[in-house]
Amino acid sequence: MNLLERKIMERIRTEGPIPFSTFMEMALYEPGLGYYASENVEIGRAGDFYTSQHVHAAFGIMIARQLEEMWEIMGRPSSFSVIEPGAGAGLTCLDILQHLEHRDVFRALTYFIIEANPATKRKQMSILDRYSGIVHWFDSLNALQSCGGCIFSNELLDAFPIHLIGMHEELREVFVDANQADPAIAFREVFNPPSTDALADYLHEFSIDLPKGYRTEINLRIREWLHSVAEILSEGFILTIDYGYPAQEYYDRERNKGTLLCYSRHQAHDNPYINVGKQDITSHVNFSSVKKWGEQFGFSTLGFCQQGAYFVSLGIDQVIRELFKKSPDYLFEVARIKRLLFPGTLGETHKVIVQYKGRGHPRLRGFALKNQAGAL
Repeated sequence: MNLLERKIMERIRTEGPIPFSTFMEMALYEPGLGYYASENVEIGRAGDFYTSQHVHAAFGIMIARQLEEMWEIMGRPSSFSVIEPGAGAGLTCLDILQHLEHRDVFRALTYFIIEANPATKRKQMSILDRYSGIVHWFDSLNALQSCGGCIFSNELLDAFPIHLIGMHEELREVFVDANQADPAIAFREVFNPPSTDALADYLHEFSIDLPKGYRTEINLRIREWLHSVAEILSEGFILTIDYGYPAQEYYDRERNKGTLLCYSRHQAHDNPYINVGKQDITSHVNFSSVKKWGEQFGFSTLGFCQQGAYFVSLGIDQVIRELFKKSPDYLFEVARIKRLLFPGTLGETHKVIVQYKGRGHPRLRGFALKNQAGAL
């Protein structure tokens, strides 16, 4: 049993069984011990999973094109803030700044990275040293002053601690308890009455009727996060990229085991109670909740679609022609970029949603070909 497991076990001995959301919070974010809070966290080819920023620089370039369009829509303000929580290795930030460096928007740009892990922050600072006058770091979103611009995240919401629920004769929640029966397995699940009325309220809010035997997740942290965003962003956009579904598809009768997955050395499995603190734990995003709760805090939804369709609409073909056509590795570059676009890749699994606070209801080029916001 490692130190984090002992710490979780001590909490269980003190408080009794804890909601899975508490277990996941500690497994991922316990200072110095949790997966994202340790000095050993590594994302990318050498780590446990990779994100779009590791596939190709074209990902960051497309985000840069979107940010520039947003700046134009806001009237080319002299100050435009980009805020990126969960920036990972910092590669997307690097690709964005390199692409925009010689464009007008660059003079208005300030880039804020939200990162609480000192080890991860040091790695980001090393990669982004050239832009030290533009990029600034904060431990939390709440540390920022009110500003206008865009809050951008890629695979952030899926790592928020979630509540696990199951429908028995009535709604029950998964709690984590010590496993007294088998000392080789530290933790076991028990089903208890819900820890908060917000879980039943959520099911009612999104018209979810779960049959007996159904098990799934509820992510309440998304609402808290949007509330924090609304406090910081006086005007501008929320650009969110993640994997997930609209509520109706998320809670389809056939998806009766939920979406929770763990990642270790690029292998996926569904057991969060092994490798505690040494593996990622995620669940898909209910994008209907992102839309609805965003509206409650003053954000209108401008568009929602698959990442591939969004990048094609945003002009990735032009980027390929301009930047890589003369490359001796052109076919190799294109093959990598296809992993951001095509069915069966990140282009299909990952969705893009853009929300807006400001005057009017601007149209974004990225949703010209496909906009499925009505499905939310």
